[in-house]
Amino acid sequence: MYSCAPHFVSLKFSEMSSSNKIIGSICWSKADFKVFAVSSNVNEASNYLPAAPILLPDGVWKQIPGGVTAAKGFKAAGLYGGLRAKAEKPDLALVTCDVDATVAGAFTTNVVAAAPVVYCKNVLNSTKTARAVLINAGQANAATGDAGFQDVIECANALATILQIRPEEVLIESTGVIGQRIKKEALLSSLPKLVNSLSPSIQGADSAAVAITTTDLFSKSVAIEYEVGGTSVRIGGMAKGSGMIHPNLATMLGVITTDALVESDVWRKMVQVAVSRSFNQITVDGDTSTNDTVIAFASGLSGSNRITSMNSYDAALLQAGLGAVTQGLAKSIAWDGEGATCLIEAAVYGRDPNLGPIAAAAGYAGIPFHPNNLQILLGDFMLMDGGQPLDFDRVAASNYLIKAGETHGTVEIKIVVGDGPGYGKALGCDLSYDYVKINAEYTM
Repeated sequence: MYSCAPHFVSLKFSEMSSSNKIIGSICWSKADFKVFAVSSNVNEASNYLPAAPILLPDGVWKQIPGGVTAAKGFKAAGLYGGLRAKAEKPDLALVTCDVDATVAGAFTTNVVAAAPVVYCKNVLNSTKTARAVLINAGQANAATGDAGFQDVIECANALATILQIRPEEVLIESTGVIGQRIKKEALLSSLPKLVNSLSPSIQGADSAAVAITTTDLFSKSVAIEYEVGGTSVRIGGMAKGSGMIHPNLATMLGVITTDALVESDVWRKMVQVAVSRSFNQITVDGDTSTNDTVIAFASGLSGSNRITSMNSYDAALLQAGLGAVTQGLAKSIAWDGEGATCLIEAAVYGRDPNLGPIAAAAGYAGIPFHPNNLQILLGDFMLMDGGQPLDFDRVAASNYLIKAGETHGTVEIKIVVGDGPGYGKALGCDLSYDYVKINAEYTM
């Protein structure tokens, strides 16, 4: 466990149209979100890991229980299959859809992509629908060569046989130690029990959310409900991630489900937009993993009108809800981070309101700007304006950081670099001493 719990670092990196107006940001501020508990039910999953808080953006939706099983047509399960080094929590998860679901995916940009990543990309290039995603924790099956890829194919074929579906309707995600192949025999022998455990219940969703975790201290699961085109639509999701978190994606896995009816090309564009505004805007320790994967299913069972264009009002509504779910999950990953954003790790964990590392990081962020336009705010404290350091109450600013650390709260940093319309958002956390401890013991 952490001796000092990490807290949010909310970074705003904006361009200003005037000296007193901030147009945008690279992070979500605490005021923009509502905090909910992930799981509304006490069940077996909570015996393994507590649930992370989900901070949802304000919107027309309401949070509901159920995670990936909240949307119509979906079932989930999680159990221990002998893949982890220690039998401390489940290590196999399965999410299925009762019908052919429109499917989309987003994947790591790491050149050394894991075997399941390559497999999923191949599948999505050849089909528009899928029925299941199988996820294992323990072995990443990355940097494992042709043998590792063959393991993925065999696992997908075996599951397809049990589910009585085509192999290309099965997707695979893996997380764990890089360089280790899946414990295939343990996985294959566990599949019948895993399939028999499938359930549309909250417990099914929560057990799956726990099974996909590695160094996570909390599971991450959420679902929302709202009207799209006059019909009630649900979107749910689960994710894992704690370390090796850095755009694009990170060591994070995610599964999104909805019962909205949407064309394949539209759904895939929506998922890319949502991922770019959420999972691709968080950092913990600067590492981009080999296994990052988000798989998103749309069952179409809500009875809603089919969304055929990104330009429709219904599409905008569905995009907003999808974004709320992915942003909420991304925020929980940063909240549960092993380490910190590389921009401000020293300033935040040390509780030192030092503008130097922030200014330096802005300079190497790859955004061209004149140094005389640089403005930096730490919460309400103006540290720099017009490229010049300012006098500020260092004790009060340090107390702001201390309070955030004590409450696992949010630190907001706003960075302004000019007067243009561009903006971005990012999330991170501070780097505690236990970051080193967790990673040093990871393969044990």
